[in-house]
Amino acid sequence: MEGLNTLHIVAFTHRNLSVNEVGELHIEETNQKLRLSELKTAMQLDELMFLSTCNRVEFTFVTKQSVNIEFLNKFFHSLYPDFEQDKVSLFSSAGELFSGLNAVEHQLVVASSIDSMIVGEREIITQVRNAYNASHSMKLTGDLIRILIRHTIETAKKVYTETNIAKKPVSVVSLAYHNLKALNIPLDSRILIVGAGVTNVNMSRFLKKHGFTNFNVFNRTFEKAEKLANDLNGKAHRLADLSNFNRGFDIIITCTGSENHILTEEIYSSLLQGETSRKVVIDIAIPQDLSPSIIDKYNVTHISVEVLQKISNENLKLRSAEIQHVEEIVSAALYEFRHINQVRTVELAMREVPQKVKEIKRMAMTEVFKNELSTMDDNSREVLEKIVGYMEKKYMSVPMIMAKEILLKKQD
Repeated sequence: MEGLNTLHIVAFTHRNLSVNEVGELHIEETNQKLRLSELKTAMQLDELMFLSTCNRVEFTFVTKQSVNIEFLNKFFHSLYPDFEQDKVSLFSSAGELFSGLNAVEHQLVVASSIDSMIVGEREIITQVRNAYNASHSMKLTGDLIRILIRHTIETAKKVYTETNIAKKPVSVVSLAYHNLKALNIPLDSRILIVGAGVTNVNMSRFLKKHGFTNFNVFNRTFEKAEKLANDLNGKAHRLADLSNFNRGFDIIITCTGSENHILTEEIYSSLLQGETSRKVVIDIAIPQDLSPSIIDKYNVTHISVEVLQKISNENLKLRSAEIQHVEEIVSAALYEFRHINQVRTVELAMREVPQKVKEIKRMAMTEVFKNELSTMDDNSREVLEKIVGYMEKKYMSVPMIMAKEILLKKQD
């Protein structure tokens, strides 16, 4: 395995590009094997890993070449042949480049979620693991990236176990679900989903995952309502038909882009169908979809985006307070990786020793001392073979132990 100076990461995040620009670097899963394999060959890379999330794209690779602007121009031109030169130049210069131990530290920081748009989001550890598994299955990775990712996952697990970085939810969707769960709502409650955008899609999947089963979805574009309803095993409706819905409800989850209140007093009263039991309305829209007068007039538990955002901000403060603790864990992990890498370098450098020792043993037994061995009785020969076998094992293990001890002394 080459030294750590051959390890590099080029990272594109919300810090150096817009989310849309980062998205241009995404490669569909079905195309990754061909395109990344061709890139590895064209750039003569020893190893390669590709990570792509909704707001992050990173390339981790191992090469003995100098990674400069000329290298990066060729890199992005090879991987994205449809890009115009000005776009290739943009990505070549906009990416954050990390090399050697800095690359290791960056990988640890990313998986520990203190580099994310939302600090403490645990999803990144799964995304890193999946990115490695995918790259490994495509035969793009090797020994250095393997031990890097293994150590990264171990460190991230330690971070999430020993700190409070991910303890308090901060996403509006997650907080909305936690608030709903606290109300002990029955799983067969009648749920109306008003709007089929990303927020409501995520909220609905939360509900389905935790066992809720009774969904009706309303949206201006019927096809979107139909798609979400199919995912939920529910029924789709046009938003214009909301005022005609006559099956009652227990929960309304609403998030539309309307400038006016979608849930007016008239529509809300119609939806109640004469029921007087307490209802729950989760309004995640900005501006809100629920007319304020409904909150005063009807028996309703209102969970608004303003309340959720206040909770989110408080939780983010608590998470931010944990960053120093996470950085201490990352610092210790970085030191550990230096030792892991050095030991592995020695192991790989000495992996031919066992075969060499076996070859020496074979020569001694079958050629050099062939005549002497032929005069020995069976018992003597058996004892000799045990002695030689014992020495063979020691000759294989002692140099490795000594090399590791030397490394440890150098670090001290």
